[in-house]
Amino acid sequence: MTFYSLPFTPERTQATESRLEAIYEAAKYGLKGDSLAMAAGMTPRQFRILAESDPLVEMAEAKGRSEGEYIAGKTMYEAARDGDSKAALEILKHQHGWVAKQQIDVNIDQQISITGALEKAQTRVIEGLYTDVTPRLEDNTNASANILSPRRNGTNGKVVVPQPEG
Repeated sequence: MTFYSLPFTPERTQATESRLEAIYEAAKYGLKGDSLAMAAGMTPRQFRILAESDPLVEMAEAKGRSEGEYIAGKTMYEAARDGDSKAALEILKHQHGWVAKQQIDVNIDQQISITGALEKAQTRVIEGLYTDVTPRLEDNTNASANILSPRRNGTNGKVVVPQPEG
């Protein structure tokens, strides 16, 4: 059995100034996760290891995000200030929680008569024929005698005696 020696050099990812700057720029444009790592020139695994080992990576990412949000907010504010009503409306809705009025005012100067409404409803009722479909009970005077017979003790036989069909 032969053993081969495999050279192993551990990968050392360091937070250099150029890497931190690349992370800052990618976060400024709104990238997150794996996309941020790839845009910064690292693999997602390298980025996660670097972020766990160096707090400056998290700071560069947070600073980039805040800078990007600042630039977008400033652009929207300047557009609204220069008369762009759509930009102003979006700022009001998203930043200040403003909601357009949704209620409708309806004024009716007419009185409603309940008796008149009932009379009109009565004229709309459809008159029709109907058939009674409830089963008719036969006049069987001895049926109760069979059920309540003093000879029955409830331990044998049927409770209700079937009637012959006819």
